[in-house]
Amino acid sequence: MSRRVLISGGGTGAGNNLIRSLRAADASLSFSAVHTDRFVLQRSAADRRHLVPPPSHPAYARVLARIVRVDRIALAIPTSDGDVAAFSRLRRRIPCRTFLPRPATIAACQDKYALSHALRAHGLPAPETYPVESLETLDRTFRRLGRRTRVWCRIRTGSGARGAVPVTRAAEARRWIASWHAMRGTPPSDFTLSEYLPGRDFGCQSLWKDGTLILVKTYERLSYLGMGSQLTQVSPIATLSKTVVEPGVSDVCVRAIRTLDRKASGVFSVDLKENARGVPCITDINAGRFSSATAIYDFTGKHSMAGTYVRLALDEPVELRDEYDAVEDHYMLRDVDALPVVLPAEEFFDGIREWRR
Repeated sequence: MSRRVLISGGGTGAGNNLIRSLRAADASLSFSAVHTDRFVLQRSAADRRHLVPPPSHPAYARVLARIVRVDRIALAIPTSDGDVAAFSRLRRRIPCRTFLPRPATIAACQDKYALSHALRAHGLPAPETYPVESLETLDRTFRRLGRRTRVWCRIRTGSGARGAVPVTRAAEARRWIASWHAMRGTPPSDFTLSEYLPGRDFGCQSLWKDGTLILVKTYERLSYLGMGSQLTQVSPIATLSKTVVEPGVSDVCVRAIRTLDRKASGVFSVDLKENARGVPCITDINAGRFSSATAIYDFTGKHSMAGTYVRLALDEPVELRDEYDAVEDHYMLRDVDALPVVLPAEEFFDGIREWRR
């Protein structure tokens, strides 16, 4: 069987980080990458690079299928929510393997309000969340959250904390939403108001096949990229993070995915934040794609998550089941224009000479 993998988002951090992880896990793999922007694509670490039309273009499916045939692709892996949705929609027209959750599961996870509502309906911890119907009814929506010092206002789809900001009054939320509407054409109904979660910030990634949990790992975000310039003061992109053994975090993620899809397959990347009582609450489930922080899952513990994913997708032997591959005190450093660095705690300050005076 061909050992060539097609990666979407060629040249992005998510695409290059995934290729780096897979090369470390399996030297027999080779890579093709696609992107709609030739300048981003030029940065791709793939062996072959292909400029493609956007997924909304009528020719996209035909072009993608031709690339798969010409490059003899065995497996196609999306790296963004948009690409997950496109690959899912076209999975019967892409002449290679994909390893994705069911379309209904992907759709449920990509709408943050629908996800929170579904989880809470099943007794799973998620922030209390309400959709914004209009600017005129926003005061009433704000009051539904009760007397809180802060409320989280964000767009119900997308990634990277897009359109997210903490607010203390309905008037602040109205101004924020109105500015997004005026400057970017985002309708108020795209926003939600939800419970603000002040506690620790976790990531949890898991692999599944036909409803069976294969592998799960957890880490904690400690500081964030661009903290000084972002109103949110948090982001899915951590500049400093560490692996943690948190069975409570992994357990709630596993229960949530089983609730959403009893036949879950593929990768699920979950974001959680503790509420005021210290309970980890699920804020996002990225179904069908790896976290952009995949290096912390792939270069720590006994098993590479990305490498295991490829073996599962290609029906190769994987002798794992329900494995919580958690280790303590491995740190990852990330920054703009720098490769992620993963180090155990004892090596964190190697080669550094400290001057106190």
